[in-house]
Amino acid sequence: MSAFEVIVNAHGAALLAYASKLTGDHHRAEDVVQETWVRAWRHQDRLTEDRGSVRGWLMRVVHNIVVDQYRSRRARPTEVEMPDGDFTAVPEPADDVVNRMVVDSVLDVLSSPHRDTVVEVYFADRTAAGAAEVLRVPVGTVKSRVHKALRTLREALPEPAALEAA
Repeated sequence: MSAFEVIVNAHGAALLAYASKLTGDHHRAEDVVQETWVRAWRHQDRLTEDRGSVRGWLMRVVHNIVVDQYRSRRARPTEVEMPDGDFTAVPEPADDVVNRMVVDSVLDVLSSPHRDTVVEVYFADRTAAGAAEVLRVPVGTVKSRVHKALRTLREALPEPAALEAA
């Protein structure tokens, strides 16, 4: 048995207990002790009783590793779980074409003035005053046209539940 193996056997259990107490996690404690043994292997010349307490040196290494890990975790932003889903997916251009065709066919139900008003308010994202300025009509006219257009669309289109059943 080598001198290093004697040291590992003599101090291994105490180091693991100390690391477990510091980390509160047995698996992290095992990682800390493993890193301690790597550092001890690199500095075997310091692991003699005539240079000081071997156990004291090993315990200080365990302590330093735990402190370094703690500081490292605090320096990084908190990691969060990513929600499920493919964020790289790009909508199919065909879907845009189909959606546009459906919207156009729905708007065909409306008269030209009502359709133009709905397009200005909802698709151009204008306020009633902004739409009134573009259409050159009073604000009240825009409001009444939007109201009548929405009522017409509700009456002309099937209920959403009926669409799902089809």
